[in-house]
Amino acid sequence: MKRLLIAAATVLMMHSALDVDPDSEFRQQVNAFVDSWHDDAANTRPDYWDKFTPDAVFIGTDKSEVWSYQEFKAWAKRFWDRKKAWSFTAQKRNVYFSPDKKYVWFDEQLNTQMGTCQASGVLVNTGKGFKIEHYQLSLAVPNPLMDSFTKAIAEHEAKTK
Repeated sequence: MKRLLIAAATVLMMHSALDVDPDSEFRQQVNAFVDSWHDDAANTRPDYWDKFTPDAVFIGTDKSEVWSYQEFKAWAKRFWDRKKAWSFTAQKRNVYFSPDKKYVWFDEQLNTQMGTCQASGVLVNTGKGFKIEHYQLSLAVPNPLMDSFTKAIAEHEAKTK
């Protein structure tokens, strides 16, 4: 009996020493969902649109691109019609969630046709899967380029007034 207790205590200490994330399976589910959503866009699958809530918001890289789900879908229709949209692949993603796991938020760095972008999103866990409530995409501008980048934006905006 004493050996059994020592063995059990040893196993428990080894388990806690490994710092096992009790939420790793949930994080894997979130990552799989977001990865499949990005893949749906790359392959212009209709499933892409099924992953949004009806009142979702998508914010693109241009300051004019603050869209409701329906506005974003209408804007992107031309890409689905020609069967070629955007291709985003996560380089890195951080996942966070509420204690009840009903809400998930994440930030990610992406390989895209625009170079490296950053994005953040909010998901709701419906109990039957995740849905995208909010997504914001932005260009990752290196700090040493910021002065010339902001100057180019200011010049562009001055021409369009």
